[in-house]
Amino acid sequence: MSPGREPEAPRSLRDPEAREARRALLAEPHIRPLTQYVEDLRARSTAEFPDFDPLDGGVESRLLFLLEKPGPMTSASRSGRAGSGYISRDNDDPTAEAIFTFMRQAGIPRWETVLWNLIPGWNGTRKVTAREVREGANEALRLVQLLPRLRAVVLVGKRAEQAHPLLAAGVFSLSSSLHPSPIVRAYQPEKWRQIPEAWSAAYRAVNSL
Repeated sequence: MSPGREPEAPRSLRDPEAREARRALLAEPHIRPLTQYVEDLRARSTAEFPDFDPLDGGVESRLLFLLEKPGPMTSASRSGRAGSGYISRDNDDPTAEAIFTFMRQAGIPRWETVLWNLIPGWNGTRKVTAREVREGANEALRLVQLLPRLRAVVLVGKRAEQAHPLLAAGVFSLSSSLHPSPIVRAYQPEKWRQIPEAWSAAYRAVNSL
């Protein structure tokens, strides 16, 4: 299990002290290989790559939730309201708050999960190109090599789901769900509320292996 006390409420990373406390955990054994993975990405690109959340399961995780692309609230260098610098359910935005809530509704222990994005870097725009999807899938395949206990990948959102054919040969189960963003909630509220059911099904499948 990852170190540190799990927050009881969403958006805890709005607090600068909480962000600093989490940074002190990035060298812990369960997260260190993923921290190094991010450092390698930073050395190869000018995009801004947030860190993995050390309160998640890191390399001990059995489920990888692969979202679409980091948003501005992952960026610690943005002007105005600073982002956290992490891909985290504790970020100060409505999508992260939904992930925090849905994970609990789905009954998935935090230490069983790791969150990441198909397109791992923030480049100032939410747009996603076909090239980014291909390159992101290749990076995701490199990432899963660092997760020896991985049993399932959940592609979260339509853009993440585009990588399904590229990831289908992996030695893990592959499923998908809607994205927990406010946009999806506005247009498909009933299906948005069903997201925890899809995530719970993925977790049950892992436990049945």
